[in-house]
Amino acid sequence: MHNGCIIGEGYHRKYGEAHAEVDCLNSVRENDRHLIPDSTIYISLEPCAHFGKTPPCASRIIAENIKEVVVCNNDPFAEVNGKGFEMLHQKGIKTTSGILEKEGLWLNRRFFRFHTHRRPYVILKWAQTQRGFFAPLNRTRYQMSNRHSMQLVHRWRTEEAAILVGTNTCLSDDPILTARLWKGKQPLRIVIDRKLVLPSGLRIFNEEADTWVVNEVKESKERNIRYVKLDFLDDVISQLLFRLHEAGIMSLIVEGGASLLENFIQKGLWDEARVFHTPDVLNEGIPAPMLMNAFPAFNCALETDSLHVYTHQDNPYRYIPEMEL
Repeated sequence: MHNGCIIGEGYHRKYGEAHAEVDCLNSVRENDRHLIPDSTIYISLEPCAHFGKTPPCASRIIAENIKEVVVCNNDPFAEVNGKGFEMLHQKGIKTTSGILEKEGLWLNRRFFRFHTHRRPYVILKWAQTQRGFFAPLNRTRYQMSNRHSMQLVHRWRTEEAAILVGTNTCLSDDPILTARLWKGKQPLRIVIDRKLVLPSGLRIFNEEADTWVVNEVKESKERNIRYVKLDFLDDVISQLLFRLHEAGIMSLIVEGGASLLENFIQKGLWDEARVFHTPDVLNEGIPAPMLMNAFPAFNCALETDSLHVYTHQDNPYRYIPEMEL
């Protein structure tokens, strides 16, 4: 920003591509580039100070002779964690951090959870009827939510790195687990199939997206399917989150079934819960999961449905502006 006027804007568009600072600087028009040394750059996270997929952003800021840097949060990643600020200070660049700190933590919540707790940011999602039922007793495929809710769920899929379901959900619903009602990247599909009993013809095994099959039989890769072997006599959920962290997966949506969602809830391994309440009436059914240690964030209407969003009470990033969901 120069004298109150925005001369460039940017964001980190894709893993491995230019970070927000570089994207912003590259967006400045040629006629305005002479203003950069007398400008202030506002960013949500401390500029990186190491060579990774891209060169250090701190070096680019120094090369552009920017006079001031304003930041929401320090970067907890070990390769940065203060080193970016140190590089700027050494060159006499004024830095200010902690501005809009809560908003910055929320914006980068997946990044912070991944690096500070060595696991993905976990979002639980389900729909339930007004009587609190999750699904029919016979587990047949049953669409509760309306078209607006469905489209929102597909948008969420493009925003997260992976999506998880259990064996029974795959057998009863045969889900594809792709984003078909919203344009964007496809998440990694994950299914828990302990004994490898799922038929190969299920739609989750098509080639529209990569898939992990979590099991206790084998570790291998076939086409776009990776078989991930875990010890089912131990804590499978924690093992899976560890493997996802190893693979660089920063966020995970858990879509069911009920017992899988309950497992995450009982272990406290969740950050957000997004629950659709529908007007549909089932006379009997499988009870919906019961959240524990949940902090109500907000509710909103989606035509006939209502969306209720919660965060775990121990989630340090739980500032939620309604407009961003």
